[in-house]
Amino acid sequence: MAAALAPAHRPKRLDRTRQAAPQVFERLREMIIALELAPGTVLARADLATMFGVSQTPVRDALIKLSEEGLVDIFPQHATHVSRIDVASALQAHFLRRAIELEVVDALARKPTELLLAQLRAQLEIQQALAGGEDYDQFIAADREFHRLMYVAAGVPDLYDLVCRRSGHVDRLRRLHLPSAGKARAVVRDHKRVLEAIAAGQPGEARERLREHLSGTLAQVDRIRAEHPDFVV
Repeated sequence: MAAALAPAHRPKRLDRTRQAAPQVFERLREMIIALELAPGTVLARADLATMFGVSQTPVRDALIKLSEEGLVDIFPQHATHVSRIDVASALQAHFLRRAIELEVVDALARKPTELLLAQLRAQLEIQQALAGGEDYDQFIAADREFHRLMYVAAGVPDLYDLVCRRSGHVDRLRRLHLPSAGKARAVVRDHKRVLEAIAAGQPGEARERLREHLSGTLAQVDRIRAEHPDFVV
């Protein structure tokens, strides 16, 4: 039987100075990616409307948008569930991200700037401090910021947003993989190698180190699926 939204998952009230639907979408998406809302969780419009303190209209709009990203399954006149993790979709998102990000690090390594290097080093320090603990949400936030900074420095921040919108399934796979022994430290190590290649002005090395970094979770997809058969298709 599919799980229902638990009281512990109830989100904070919304910012009344902003439109409701985007906030409901953002918060629900964060909860799905973080696995606070596990695959199979029932998302009842009435319950969500009550929790967010809004009408059902912005909730409906948010769920439709989440459905477009493949993060929820809407069954008309029946129920809406958080979707299971689709490996095929994850592979396509990985292909897109790799294609874009290889060009990003190539461009950065050809003209590294002190500002970017300082920003990346600062994020790396944050990740190193978090790598030994269990605050996975903060570690993931630092991970994302490391990559976002590279897109911004390369002049393609909109492509980062595009990649994020397409990466819901692969991001959930990474969230399942992160608690594995040594995974967080491997991410830090990979980031350090990418940073060093950019700083040294070595585009080919930067591309190779990034390629290795991005392949980590998907190389373990069979094990992740075996460990979480109810979550992964």
